[in-house]
Amino acid sequence: MDPRPHGLPVLSRQRSASLAWGLGGLLLALLLALRVDAGLAWDSQRLLRGAQPLGELALRNALAVQELVQQLPGRDEPGRIAAVNDFFNQRIGFRSDLDLYGVTDYWASPLETMARGAGDCEDFAIAKYFTLVAAGVSQKKLRLVYVRAMDLGLAVPHMVLAYYPTPDADPWVLDNLVPGLRPASARPDLTPVFSFNAEAIWEGVGSSPVKGSATERLSRWAAVLRKAREEGF
Repeated sequence: MDPRPHGLPVLSRQRSASLAWGLGGLLLALLLALRVDAGLAWDSQRLLRGAQPLGELALRNALAVQELVQQLPGRDEPGRIAAVNDFFNQRIGFRSDLDLYGVTDYWASPLETMARGAGDCEDFAIAKYFTLVAAGVSQKKLRLVYVRAMDLGLAVPHMVLAYYPTPDADPWVLDNLVPGLRPASARPDLTPVFSFNAEAIWEGVGSSPVKGSATERLSRWAAVLRKAREEGF
């Protein structure tokens, strides 16, 4: 199912990759109700307590995430990005929302994904986002990006995580379908439509803001933020 908020246009593929991924897009709306509380720190014990009643797989994956986050401060930021991307791409399998949750579109929290050991593209991006924030990467450098991905000549809905080392940088793309990290300029198969994090939502390269409430347009993201906080992220 297309997770694009109602009213957001699909971008022209004639735009250059660097323009499409640039951070110069107009800020559409601040998600004030969704801001991460600065006093709410990563709580690995809360994560483990939440995982325990969900079964052995959930607890094993939660322990692995705890260990990963503890190790990451010893690495530089690009090293943290690569480690988290590899961790989830190697540990989590791809399965559709219909198989996992019985619905066509569901955005899982990190612990829900850990408990099943599987997820779809949104679930990979969400788990990577919260784990990197827990490891000390500023959420200002991270965006979940809804894209149109070219697959066998067809544009299909997809979601990735983008990391911006600096505000005007060519971002690195964390993708569950492509191993390793690649700059967005090297991914002409992806056309960004909109991007967001816990602070804001952006139209890819549009010049006009989308009308209406951003929180209403991203109600699934609001639900994920609430659940992730309860899980210790």
